[in-house]
Amino acid sequence: MVRVTTTDRRAVLRAGAGIVASGVLTTGCAPGGAAAPPAAPSSRTSTPAPAPAPLLRYPAQILHGPRDRPRVALTFHGNGDPATAHALLSAAEEHGSRVTVFAVGTWLDAHPGLARRVLDGGHELGNHTLRHLDINAMPEADAEAEIRGCAERLKTLTGSIGTWFRPSRAALASPLVERLARRAGYPHVLSYDVDSLDFTSPGAPAVVRNVMADVRAGSIVSLHFGYADTVAALPGLLHELDRRGLHAVTTTELLS
Repeated sequence: MVRVTTTDRRAVLRAGAGIVASGVLTTGCAPGGAAAPPAAPSSRTSTPAPAPAPLLRYPAQILHGPRDRPRVALTFHGNGDPATAHALLSAAEEHGSRVTVFAVGTWLDAHPGLARRVLDGGHELGNHTLRHLDINAMPEADAEAEIRGCAERLKTLTGSIGTWFRPSRAALASPLVERLARRAGYPHVLSYDVDSLDFTSPGAPAVVRNVMADVRAGSIVSLHFGYADTVAALPGLLHELDRRGLHAVTTTELLS
């Protein structure tokens, strides 16, 4: 995987905001877990995630939302210790905020109840591939299996393939992966314009600083489940967003 420095990552994200990139930007997205056998879905009922719908005013790959409304989207890569997922979701709810979670398929296999936990909290659920591998480097058949494998798990657990797709190990999808995502039912690939770098475990204050250095109205922020620094940082991050008059909403709310 190509090494990208913090400065380089921010520069590329700023330069790419609002456009469809033709290349691939690799990221330090946290490694996925090993494959696990599918677990039986819970019998509990909950509201299904809405089906993906094309947004005509946006490009195929979306980096941010409208800049004229005081909203931001906090998006979490769904993987790792489920205790951090519960803590982060609860912290957001206590603040009156809603987030978007991109679930890894094998993570859902191991913790199937988390899909409904996300939706029951008023949050949004998306597809972050089956095994969280470098999807842009895969042959077509393998990449398609990664997208569809996670989509099938989401549909089994929630009745929907999820509202959004985000490629694993990359901020932007390659043209091939973009096409495969569209073929699987996702009209858009959701990227981001603010990287918290929380997966590097820099400490909670640094996570807050990283976000606040670049965030503005319409931003989509990349965060992760599975990291103690993120759990510790979220209350302070939400407070700082409040101070700037920015409210955390789901990605669908941000883009509507």
